Formats: sequence, structure tokens, C-alpha cells
Amino acid sequence: MKGDGITFHPGPLCGELDVPGDKSISHRALIAGAFGRAQLRIANLNPGRDVRATREALVALGIRIEVEGGETTVRGGALREPGGVLDCMNSGSTARMLLGACAGAGVRANFDGDSSLRRRPMEPVAAQLRAFGAQIETTDGRLPVKYRGTPEIQTRRFILLAPSAQVKSALLFAGLFAGVGVRVEGDRGSRDHTERLLAYLGLPVDWDGRSIDLAPGDALRRRESSVEVAGDFSAAAFFITAAAVTPRSSILIRKTGVNPTRTGLLDVLREMGAHIELRNERTVSGEPVADIRVAYAPLHATAVGPELALRAIDEIPLIAIAAAFADGSTAIAGVGELRTKESDRIAAIERLLQAVSIETEVQPAGLTIRGGRPSRAQEIVATDEDHRIAMAAAVLGCSAGPLAIDSMQSVDVSFPGFAQALEALQSERV
Repeated sequence: MKGDGITFHPGPLCGELDVPGDKSISHRALIAGAFGRAQLRIANLNPGRDVRATREALVALGIRIEVEGGETTVRGGALREPGGVLDCMNSGSTARMLLGACAGAGVRANFDGDSSLRRRPMEPVAAQLRAFGAQIETTDGRLPVKYRGTPEIQTRRFILLAPSAQVKSALLFAGLFAGVGVRVEGDRGSRDHTERLLAYLGLPVDWDGRSIDLAPGDALRRRESSVEVAGDFSAAAFFITAAAVTPRSSILIRKTGVNPTRTGLLDVLREMGAHIELRNERTVSGEPVADIRVAYAPLHATAVGPELALRAIDEIPLIAIAAAFADGSTAIAGVGELRTKESDRIAAIERLLQAVSIETEVQPAGLTIRGGRPSRAQEIVATDEDHRIAMAAAVLGCSAGPLAIDSMQSVDVSFPGFAQALEALQSERV
């Protein structure tokens, strides 16, 4: 085991907790703040390494960002050419969305990232931005990427070949920073955080889950604004699933974002028989927020189709773990893109469940899990330095542990302090 490996032990989860600010919204709030001339104050910005990559890249592009206590202030202005390569670390959101912002602003930049990010596709966003007029060179469709300017804006109407919140957002930021209207079609209910944020900040954007229209607007340039980032549902999802599969568990997760484009996991778990309740539902900075109560209940198998899988794409490893404890066989379809996440997550799911003697059948774009009684793992599970796989292993260990993984370092990408938060819940009793 590596020096930062860890063993997760079985035990119920009881008590209340807060999760870090939403990572997806945090990226977008920083970039939106960079566009404005007036300052944007952001509360509850995600503290992970991915969001730090966006923050440091914006500073390299000439944007002033100050952090004091729990508030981050972005003082926007014209982007400028950075003095070196923009290091996107492990963050695909940073690379793709800032490429859009730079293409709109016409600011030349080189983008790179760590070895994991270098394996992830950049050509889908590069191709769309080339149609916009941007001169972009990828490295065999991946990072490093060179952006050499936008001599003339061309296409302003785009059709997504596949639903992608990051590609869609890159095009919206390109239009925003260029000061031109854009229309994006072909979406199928991917995350709408960019649309909600721009609308909340007073910019003229209309969307219906299939198409988005953004007109030029200067609301961010005229007045100071503030954004409170909701708790990250993807972070809460680990505790939700752990409580759902671990006997005698009962938890409350406060102030969590429940954007319907993100909460497919709740729909799947409820279909499987989980006890989940949303309390104190409200809207915060344009995003739906609630307190989530979860209690253990026996689960049964279900079928997860492509549209539902899209709303739970980051939580597919957790759905697979819930399926491992469910009575019957659960089929999950339309998740081929998991092959190109921070790791090959389909292979990681299969490896994780095999470690506890649960049979998994893998199809080209899906998988079937035959549920039952996961057994104690007899080996150390490899995480491939993927933060979601490391935390998913912790969830599995809550009911089928002890379970050891080779490394916990990757979790700092999105949720520093995850292991401590889990331990605190397991140490409480109702």
C-alpha cells in the first residue's frame, strides 16, 4: 500500500453534516466574475484542487482574486496573455471552459494538465470553438492545447454532438467574453449551472433543457454581485449512498444543491426502495437547495436508462455499489463516457465490486450488477488516483468493510477532509 493508503471500516452513519461548496458552480462563478468589471463576491467556494486550478489560471490571465475567511472576491477585467502555460492540474472543467473564455476574449494561451487530464478528450470542445473562429491545436485530440487567437468570429449557432455541460459552457463563455450572442442546440438535460448562474447575475439567457440562447449583456460590468455556492450534491452523494446501504444509519446533510440535472442518484435510490426526504427546500443564488435526510432500508434492483444515467453520471459508481447490496440484477445503460473520466470508471467499478465478490457484467456502454451480500475484501483496491473511486470505496467499506485502498491523495481534488467527515458520522449514535 502507498503511504497515503487507508482502510475503511464498517459501521452505521448517524448525525448531521455540511459538505463543501459545489465544484461545478465554483468553477463557473470564478469565470463569470472574471468577465465583470465590478467585483463578484463568492461564498462557500469549493476548497478542492480542481477549483484551485481555475482560480490560479485566472490569476495568470490577469484577474485579481482575493480570499478572506469564507469569502472569495473576484475583481474582473480584461483577460491578458499569461506569462506561461496554464496548468489545469486534473481539472477538465478548467481546461474546457477557460479555453472558451480565452477564445471569446481573443487572449492567446497554452493549456496543459497532469498525466490523467492529458488522457481525456479535448477535441469535442476544440472543434466547436474552431467553428466559432478560434485557432486551436490539440495534441492528438488531447492536452497540451495551443490557442492562437480568434481572428474573426464565425459560427454563433452550435449543435452539440453529445450532451456536455462543459462543452456547452465553453461556448456560452466564448460568446460572453466576445460580447456576441450565441445559440447552443442538441442538449439533452446536461447540467445547467452556467445558465442558472448567468441568469441569476442578470445576463439575458434562455434555456429549456434542449437549447440555450445567450444575448450580449453587461449586467456584470455595471454592478457588484454576490453568489452563495450550494453544497456539492456530488459530495453529499457518497454519504447518501453509504447511509442507504448501511444498516442502522440515519443522517441529515444540510444546505445541499438539488439541481434536477444532478439528482439522478436520488431517483435511482428511491426506485430501489431507499428512504430519502428533502426538507426545507429553497432557492439560493438561482440554484435549488434542500436539507437531505437519509435512513437505511433494504434495497431491490432496478434499471437505469441513458437519460437517467446522464443526470447521475458522476454517481454511477455509487449506483453500482447500491446495486451490489440490492436484491436482484441492476442494469445501467448509456455510460460509455465513463471510460474517459479521470480513470476508466467502468473498469474501476468492476474491480471494486469484484473485490467484494459481486458479479458485474460489462457491456460496451453499460453494465449489469448482480446484487447480493458483498463479502469482506481480501486485497487492497487500486483507485487509479481517481477521487470518486476512492470515496466510492469508502462507501462500500461502510457496510462490507474493512476495505483498504492504495491511495487517498486524489480526494483533495474535490473534498479535502472527506475521510474525517465520514469518521465523525460513524462515531456518532442516535
